[in-house]
Amino acid sequence: MRKNDIPTPSTSLQGPSSSSVVPTGTPASLHIRRLASKVVVSLFSTLFLFLSTVSTAFAQAGLENPLNSSFSTIPAFIAGALKVLVIVALPIIALFIVVSGFMFIFARGNSSKLEEAKKNFVYVIIGALLILGAWVIATLIGGTVTQLVGN
Repeated sequence: MRKNDIPTPSTSLQGPSSSSVVPTGTPASLHIRRLASKVVVSLFSTLFLFLSTVSTAFAQAGLENPLNSSFSTIPAFIAGALKVLVIVALPIIALFIVVSGFMFIFARGNSSKLEEAKKNFVYVIIGALLILGAWVIATLIGGTVTQLVGN
């Protein structure tokens, strides 16, 4: 076949021996690969069929809230989420206060390092106030809403 020839059904790119039947001259590993691919496809098809029927059987049960019953309202959920945030954030805040303290110690009079330590300490305090303030505000609003609604 020349460069500019367009392949036609009679002159395919793979030559005259290409067909759906495996020729007798091919190695045995090719037969094994094709057989293995057919087995894998049929296995996954069967697995998909059985797993799809199992999931519909499990779907017959009712839905249950995986969270505590105390998170049944939006204000209670927000207050609970902020409480978890505060519990996680307090040790991190304490760690960064210690780190900024070490930055003050290791500055040793270097004005640029002292400024960096001051900035770090101020940012830690601002972050702590934001987290604790959000928790306090959410708790106050949640308590007010609960009193107004009467739950």
